[in-house]
Amino acid sequence: MNAPLNVVVLAAGKGTRMKSALPKVLHPLAGRPLLAHVLAAADSLRPERICVVYGHGGEALPTAIGRADILWVRQEPQLGTGHAVQQAAPHLDPAAVVLILYGDVPLTRPETLQEMVLIAREGAIALLTVRLADPSGYGRIVRNARGQVERIVEHKDASPEELAINEVNTGILCLPAGKLMGWLTRLTNGNAQSEYYLTDVIGMAAAEGERILPCHPAAEWEVLGVNSRQQLAELERVYQRNIAESLLAQGVTLLDPARLDVRGTLECGRDVVIDVGCIFEGRVKLGDGAKVGAYSMLKDVEVAEGVEILPFCHIEGTRIGRAARIGPYARLRPGTDLDAETHIGNFVEIKNSQVGFNSKINHLSYVGDAYVGRKVNIGAGTITCNYDGANKHRTVIEDEAFIGSDSQLVAPVTVGRGATLGAGTTLTRDAPPGELTLSRVRQFTIPGWQRPKKTVKGEG
Repeated sequence: MNAPLNVVVLAAGKGTRMKSALPKVLHPLAGRPLLAHVLAAADSLRPERICVVYGHGGEALPTAIGRADILWVRQEPQLGTGHAVQQAAPHLDPAAVVLILYGDVPLTRPETLQEMVLIAREGAIALLTVRLADPSGYGRIVRNARGQVERIVEHKDASPEELAINEVNTGILCLPAGKLMGWLTRLTNGNAQSEYYLTDVIGMAAAEGERILPCHPAAEWEVLGVNSRQQLAELERVYQRNIAESLLAQGVTLLDPARLDVRGTLECGRDVVIDVGCIFEGRVKLGDGAKVGAYSMLKDVEVAEGVEILPFCHIEGTRIGRAARIGPYARLRPGTDLDAETHIGNFVEIKNSQVGFNSKINHLSYVGDAYVGRKVNIGAGTITCNYDGANKHRTVIEDEAFIGSDSQLVAPVTVGRGATLGAGTTLTRDAPPGELTLSRVRQFTIPGWQRPKKTVKGEG
């Protein structure tokens, strides 16, 4: 039986312990909202329909996630997990199997969920359970004498004997939609919290002789939820540890795997070396032999083979060519495109500019909205004055030009091929190719000049 798959994600909780105006499921893990991680896992299963039940935070959830392909259903008021699924039930395909996930449980592996879907497609109920050394707060899995799941009892409703059980309910289950809809209509709220528990469905199913097959995650962290900042921080480290282990297995050198943060995707070639404290956001690709220095931040960057990025660089929206050398303390902003063997040094900022082969901008300079040709040398303290207060203008520096230190190039302006600008030049007109151009006042000395003295209070 290859029934279609519907996914229901419960995301209506307030998250009181987060102590935040932001809805709990929108708090970021590895740079993405918790809910986005859950939806990514659901997407990997290729469901025909995804329904997210939301409540606290109102329209902030659908607005933040921004997906028109999801059916958003509001639960108001919030009367428990069973009540939440009741809100979604009218939107489900009765012929489908339904996978129920939680917006604050972000790290469940797709492989675990796929196993559950296969069980449900065979007509059984797949229930994800785990054994915990400390099961406090979780619903307990109660089995009969034959070891079959009989029911789930919530912690607040459990007897002392039931509290001793260490197999707990994760809340994640998968079952045929038609059967689920029938059981949802029979839920009651006669319990310690006066809520409609989804877990009561398991007791009903067992009483009717349905097959309930427990599944188990490969690791405990797959089913850990977030209810506090502490738990969010702990899951962040779990996520980053998993990324680090994967990179190490691929042959990447991490000088300290515990001090790495990947908040997007990081693709590495052979013999890549990453020093401590580096952050990778968006989509980053590091070519063979690339080295990233300590405490550098890269976002949406493509780095070719043999590039060396020295410590404390901030690089975003940039392409870096083969064997380039960057930093330390360089800032490369979106639209920067560096050709092979370029050198960008300390305290240099580049924005929306192309820099050609083997060109060097080594010290304390700003290059914005510019084209820099091949084998250009730009001296310390050079600025392209690209903004007139209203509009941006472009500077062109042709091949093999030499720009002396402390120069200002007032765009729009062109420095011709092989031209030299003397140090301290303010260029307001094009500099011709192959010539020396400079603008300086004549140096002179005033004999006998005396520096002014500070007036002492009470004098004069």
